[in-house]
Amino acid sequence: MTKQFIATICILGLVGMVVGVAVKGATEAPVTATVTVQNISVTVTDGTVAYGTLAVNTTKSTLVGELADLQTATNNGNITENFNIRGTDSGTWTLGAVAGSNVYVHRFSTNSGTTWTALTTPGYLTLATTKAVGGTQTFDLQITTPTVSADYIEHSVNVTVQATI
Repeated sequence: MTKQFIATICILGLVGMVVGVAVKGATEAPVTATVTVQNISVTVTDGTVAYGTLAVNTTKSTLVGELADLQTATNNGNITENFNIRGTDSGTWTLGAVAGSNVYVHRFSTNSGTTWTALTTPGYLTLATTKAVGGTQTFDLQITTPTVSADYIEHSVNVTVQATI
């Protein structure tokens, strides 16, 4: 029994050494992981256009010499963004591509009035693409009042700028 006992102790000792070597051979290394939630954000300054009182079928813009009221869209998010733009109907007036009875036209220009693009509703049009964080896009607006109006009250002819990725 002594030889068997000594043999068992030797075998257990050898197993212990093998396990000990295996444990000593393991290492660890950390993985540092971070995440930032994307923030899609746009602001428009000065964000207000007051065309004033206009006659029917009259066009007026924010260009220098008329209102001198350039608008600036700014990427306030933390990723590169695209800017879209659209107009709205207003009371008895409908937004259209050509002025008509109770139909007004609202346009935007990103090149100081060299070209004008008629706004649409409800769909968006492209105002600018790939604007880096802090990047800006300036634009002018131009309105043409309806050829005939059902009312003679102040209309809110709002414009919406949207940021997307």
